[in-house]
Amino acid sequence: MTDFELESGGVTLAGQEDGEGVAVVLLHGLTATRRYVVMGSRALERNGHRVVAYDARGHGASTAAPDPDAYDYDDLVSDLLAVLDDRGIDRAVLAGASMGAHTAVRLALDAPERVAGLAVITPAFDPESDDHRDLERWDALAQGLREDGVEGFVAAYGEPAAPGAWRETIDKVLRQRLSAHEHPEAVADALSAVPRSRPFQAWEDLRAIEVPTVVVASRDDADPGHPYATGERYAKAIAGARLRSEEPGSSPLAWQGSQLSKLIAELAAEPAEP
Repeated sequence: MTDFELESGGVTLAGQEDGEGVAVVLLHGLTATRRYVVMGSRALERNGHRVVAYDARGHGASTAAPDPDAYDYDDLVSDLLAVLDDRGIDRAVLAGASMGAHTAVRLALDAPERVAGLAVITPAFDPESDDHRDLERWDALAQGLREDGVEGFVAAYGEPAAPGAWRETIDKVLRQRLSAHEHPEAVADALSAVPRSRPFQAWEDLRAIEVPTVVVASRDDADPGHPYATGERYAKAIAGARLRSEEPGSSPLAWQGSQLSKLIAELAAEPAEP
């Protein structure tokens, strides 16, 4: 495994690379780190894939942006392109969760020649949504993190809107994720900026995506913050996209690193025309 750092838009991005073969770039979600895409699974590397993962700006070991507003999808896509260029990757399969999924979709729209396939994992952005209560909640999470760290974030998050069987797991993962950041104040900035950014304008925009795509949607009982219906919309809007999920009542597929890696490997085996 090789650790790397690179400069992009005033930040230092920290990442790692391992394996050989078809390039797969992993993109994590808001408040997460590079570990939280395939949950530490090494299945992709063991099965002949070159895996690149990095911490988004302000997250994990990557540094804070020079401007507290510089966490929008323009910035995130510029960082992704910088990683591809730094690693010498012409085209890659992009596997992104939530914020990372939206970043991957945006790059597929902006620079389709750089994308060989898309794994869109638990997308949450809905271009038709205009619920200001969501922004108020994100701002409350940012304020909690700024004022009282991890405990402030958890307090602002409140009781998970999931059945009791999942609450302990969600609480544990929240604390683990939030404790993994070297610059929590930057994560707080991202919590305010990212939800105000639009990776694309309308569902019709996604019709331009022509690469092999799989959409992974979690059932709402375990992960109501990433609605299953939103995943369905992505799968419907992207031509040929396949929708995958867990059986009702089971642990979300998006939380099962080895099974998720298998889906990504299957995607990477599909031919994509340049």
